Amino acid sequence: MASVILFLTVVGVIFGLASAGVADNRVDTFGKQQDGSCDLPEALVKEIRGYQPIVNKIVDKIVNGEYAGRTWDSLAELVDTFGARVAGSEQLEKAIDYVIDKMQADGLENVHTESATVPHWVRGYESAELVKPFRKNLPLLGLGSSVGTPRGGIIAEVLAVESFKEFETIPAEQVRGKIVVFSPVWESYGRTVVYRSQAASVASRKGAVAALVRSITPFSIGSPHTGQQHYQDDVKKIPVACITVEDAQMLLRKYRRGEQMEIHLEMADRPMDPVVSRNTIGELVGTTYTDTSVVVVSGHLDSWDVGVGAMDDGGGAMISWKALTYLKAMGLRPRRTIRAILWTGEEEGLYGGAAYKEAHKAQEQKEFNFFFESDIGTFEPRGLDFVGNADAECIFREIVKLMGPLNATEFETPTDGGPDISHWTTRGFPGASLLNKNEKYFWFHHSAGDTMAVEDPKNLDKCAALWAAAAYVVADLSISMPKDVQP
Repeated sequence: MASVILFLTVVGVIFGLASAGVADNRVDTFGKQQDGSCDLPEALVKEIRGYQPIVNKIVDKIVNGEYAGRTWDSLAELVDTFGARVAGSEQLEKAIDYVIDKMQADGLENVHTESATVPHWVRGYESAELVKPFRKNLPLLGLGSSVGTPRGGIIAEVLAVESFKEFETIPAEQVRGKIVVFSPVWESYGRTVVYRSQAASVASRKGAVAALVRSITPFSIGSPHTGQQHYQDDVKKIPVACITVEDAQMLLRKYRRGEQMEIHLEMADRPMDPVVSRNTIGELVGTTYTDTSVVVVSGHLDSWDVGVGAMDDGGGAMISWKALTYLKAMGLRPRRTIRAILWTGEEEGLYGGAAYKEAHKAQEQKEFNFFFESDIGTFEPRGLDFVGNADAECIFREIVKLMGPLNATEFETPTDGGPDISHWTTRGFPGASLLNKNEKYFWFHHSAGDTMAVEDPKNLDKCAALWAAAAYVVADLSISMPKDVQP
């Protein structure tokens, strides 16, 4: 392959050229064979493996050394100080100001914010009670962007189904004027969350006055979970909320027995006009490529308004910020700039990422080399997953092998926990997200249970170390990550 020959020709002088400050070296096609195996040039494999002592140092300092426990302490201080940080809230904006001050105190460079317009929705008084055939309180949480009920609420008969497919078989005249309860079977978050996002529109189309949805979680101890929902343009907006798994299943059983039920539902939730929030940015400026070939590490700073967003996504935001802090304190400055971005407005629909993409689109191919995002828990790390072209995949597989000191060498593709960076990765930019032992993530997700109690200090250290080590290696490599970018 011609590109392999080119690589072998220049590899002997790459390090000298890079340190001299010449343009970033790129080798666009090599490594991936037709059978799916990787055959990287020996010189590149040797280069990557040469980072093992640096990776070992990063891991030892963060997990066992002077920085051990600091990531958990910083996260606890953040969430204890500001609590929940829903988009549009004063708490979120105060938290952004706090992070800016702390990043500057950590010695990060080019610390600043960039504006992003985000939705603003306010939760008011919420109550649901089964009033017929007996009285029972039904804990609930209104879903993001839901309208409220009239003052005093509504009392309506219940219609309960397990699936949208079942609901399709019910004539509109049997739905009109009722509260529809959707109690789907948990399959996975990706498959089940459609009930949260679409239930109101599906029910409204047949004349329902409200919709209640089984919380999108595989496990419950009577706790409702919130999240964003979206009204379709051509339907009347009706109130919609999640109720507990237990209550949704109970209502479905009773309905299938032919029991007549009524619920008194009252919600004072209010969609407001959009407001301007901010993405929060800090950098560890590279030694050579200061304005191009940036490696982004990221998580979102906003949260839902229940719990305190320690897990979703305080942990991901914190390891992205502190990865730079620790690298700088260790005197490790890579060739490329590593940029921490704490996104805003992720929960309502990736608004921070969208605004950042728009603001940087003119130079994005020159500006961005690689994207990391952590947004599916910071439990004990297993490795990293990846999205990108075949050649970048071969390089990244070698990088992941360096993470043996953390027992985090698993590699998967494509990424699962990178929603904001999908603005780039779906168009050919390479990226990765954190693989971790998050089997219980959706037990706490978007609920009052998302607190510091689910964050383990040692595991958070390991995640921070993995993040710092992987970002450093990608940012310091003699070549850029190959990419096939679409507009």
